Amino acid sequence: MNKINQVFASRGDRRLLSLYFCAGCPSLDSTASVILAMQRRGIDFIEVGIPFSDPLADGPVIQTAATRALRNGMSVQLLLSQLKAVKDQVYIPLILMGYLNPILHYGIERFCAEAAEAGVSGIIIPDLPFDDYLHTVKPVADRYDLRVIMLITPETSEERIRFIDEHTDGFIYMVSSAAITGAQKSFDEQKQEYFRRIDQMQLRNPRMIGFGISNRQTLQSAQQNAAGAIIGSKFVTLLNEAYDARQSSDTADVIADRALDRLFEALQA
Repeated sequence: MNKINQVFASRGDRRLLSLYFCAGCPSLDSTASVILAMQRRGIDFIEVGIPFSDPLADGPVIQTAATRALRNGMSVQLLLSQLKAVKDQVYIPLILMGYLNPILHYGIERFCAEAAEAGVSGIIIPDLPFDDYLHTVKPVADRYDLRVIMLITPETSEERIRFIDEHTDGFIYMVSSAAITGAQKSFDEQKQEYFRRIDQMQLRNPRMIGFGISNRQTLQSAQQNAAGAIIGSKFVTLLNEAYDARQSSDTADVIADRALDRLFEALQA
C-alpha cells in the first residue's frame, strides 16, 4: 500500500499534521536534515517544495524561499538525488509539491520514475489542469504508485469536487481560502462554513486543510474539520530565521530542530 494511504488507514481518530518546506532553502544541503528532523518530531507527512521562478499560488514567504533555493543551486535533478540518498532512513510519506513547468521540462515519465525510486509517495502540482491530469499525468503516476493530490478551494463547485474525489486517491488538499499562501491569525465564519460544507459531502477521500495555519486557533479549526492540517509559510519563516541566526557550531539538524521547537510553541499560542 502507498505510504499516504497507510497513514490514513492507521490513524484512527488522530488528527494529522503535514509540513511544507522548500528544497534548497535555507541552504542547498539542508533538505535531508530538515526531513529527518521532521520525522523525529512525529510529523505525519512532509511536503517538499520544488523551487520555481514564477509560482502562482505562493505568497511572499514561499516565493522568497524559492528564490533563495534557486540561487543556492537547487534543481529537480539535485533534489531527487538528495532524496534518494536518504530514502532508506525515511519511513513517512514524502510528497513533492511543484509547478508544472519544471516537471514538463524534466519529463513526466522520468520525473515519476525517479521520484518513486527516491522514495516519494505523492506529488502536488497546483497548476496542473484536471484534464491533463486524467489523460497525461495520472496514467504515468499510477505506474509508479504515486498519488497525485489535487486542490480544491471555496470557489470549487460541488460537481467539480465530486469529480476530483472520484478520480484521485490519497487525499484532497483543501485550500482554506481563495488566496495565496501565508500565515493567518484566524479563520472567520465564512471559512468555517466552507469547512463544514465540504465535510457534509462525505467524500471518499480524506481531506487535509492548508493555507494560513500558524497558531492554535487555525490549527484546531483545520483539524476539527478534516483529517489534518498542512503548514507551510509559518514553518518556512521559522526555518529561515533559525538558519540566519545560527552559531558557527550549529549543524543543519540543530537548525531544523530549533525551527520545529518554535513552530510547536506558535501552535500553542
